[in-house]
Amino acid sequence: MKRATYLLAAVALAAGMATAANAKTLIYCSEASPEGFDAGAYTSGPTFDASSQAVYNRLLEFERGTVNVGPGLAESWKTSADGKEVTFHLRKGVKFGTTDYFKPTRALNADDVVFTFARMLDKSNPYYDYADWTYFNGNGMDKSVTAIDKVDDYTVKFTLTGPDALFVFNLATDFASIVSKEYADKLLAAGTREVLNQKPVGTGPFVFVDYQTDASIRYKSNPDYWRGKTPIDDLVFAITPDAAVRLQKIKAGECHVATQPAVADIAAAKADSSIVVLEQAGQNVGFLAYNTQQKPFDDARVRKALNMAINKKAIIEAIYLGTGVVAKNPIPPTLWSYNDAIVDDSYDPAAAKKLLGEAGVPEGFEMSVWAMPVARPYNPSAKRMAEMIQNDFAEVGVTVRIVSYAWGEYLKRTQAVDRDGAVLIGWTADLADPDNFLGVLLGCESVGSNNRAQWCDKNFNDLIVKAKVITDQGERSKLYEQAQVIFKDQAPWATIAHALNFTLISPKVKNYVMDPVYHYNFEGVDIEE
Repeated sequence: MKRATYLLAAVALAAGMATAANAKTLIYCSEASPEGFDAGAYTSGPTFDASSQAVYNRLLEFERGTVNVGPGLAESWKTSADGKEVTFHLRKGVKFGTTDYFKPTRALNADDVVFTFARMLDKSNPYYDYADWTYFNGNGMDKSVTAIDKVDDYTVKFTLTGPDALFVFNLATDFASIVSKEYADKLLAAGTREVLNQKPVGTGPFVFVDYQTDASIRYKSNPDYWRGKTPIDDLVFAITPDAAVRLQKIKAGECHVATQPAVADIAAAKADSSIVVLEQAGQNVGFLAYNTQQKPFDDARVRKALNMAINKKAIIEAIYLGTGVVAKNPIPPTLWSYNDAIVDDSYDPAAAKKLLGEAGVPEGFEMSVWAMPVARPYNPSAKRMAEMIQNDFAEVGVTVRIVSYAWGEYLKRTQAVDRDGAVLIGWTADLADPDNFLGVLLGCESVGSNNRAQWCDKNFNDLIVKAKVITDQGERSKLYEQAQVIFKDQAPWATIAHALNFTLISPKVKNYVMDPVYHYNFEGVDIEE
């Protein structure tokens, strides 16, 4: 009965999309609803997939299936000898997508690029307070970028406080998606600026059609896309939080691509001829972040003690089922500068209980552990993990309350500096650079946003700030290795796991490429009907 219901739902989703006899519709079973459709305001994968990967482009873009940066909306760029100026030369004739709610009158130009970033930087910009600009600020770009200037209609210059080894790479990531100033101005004049985050307009491969909250997102192919129309005519995101349901849907042909299969189902999926299982090593880490600005977690001894109470080996065996490895560092072992000499915290409940006593934590102390409501590559079952940690902490006299919210609300609430307890969360890298973990997740600039440990250690921060302005990778690596030593000593997180990434696709899907940072991008993808 359920299978029939899912099939009817899939047919309903695709209905009315394209009328041509040879139209092609691809249905993607995603795991969570997007927080919005303005990528600059967010940091989560489901939101990026639904916005920046479908509707927008960036000045620079990662070459498909790689972490190599190449031209995007900018066909070329140049950095000055002192590293303080980066100039981008835009493509001409790039059109914004035409929608039912906005018909652009001009092509992309420098005004759009300046507006996209000025709204994040300039407090007088009318869109400045429309979002928190978490990624821009978390990268420290609000401090490092001093000016964004239009040189001419197709040239834009960024002025920096000094050299930044990551600046160019950051402009290829999702938050830097270029929006239409003409559209934003129209909304502002109408007093509806919030619609920019609800009905997106971009230069990307697909044009937004509509969003049924927590159910589906519909797109159509952009006929004016500057790289050429994608083979898919219509794209549907079928929002399906339950991994078991996603598996049923792809087996029944009700979706063509499915994210985040349950690890317990991977072996069976590989044996099923109706499914192709794609996998790759993940640039990720799953962790438990203590709020280091709240007592007793402001004491490193408490954090170290709790780390020793967690049986990570049991978690890996029970939750990852051979698809993950124990994490000891905040960056994955596949990434350069990984400090393998660091010794992980041992699992030692007796020593943990003794250290908690020395730190003044009373027997029966109560704390919250926040559990994500969705499966992510770095954590396939946060609820189950929270329950295991709850049992582990009970062994050392700590009582755990498990807390959760809907995904968007969870991400927002866990950023709060006054949040209680510890948060299960994780990260999949946007680019293959240690700063994308150490700076974005643990730097002082990220407190109150991506730094969910709310941890600001001067010695650690000085190292990562220095590393950002050095171009020699060997020298940068030494600094990041030292930073990892401080991280392990101060223990703002309990590092849990690094996991493999998996995607399920139908054999009908052609030319789909897994993304190293686990985006779902359907540009260039085809499907046999």
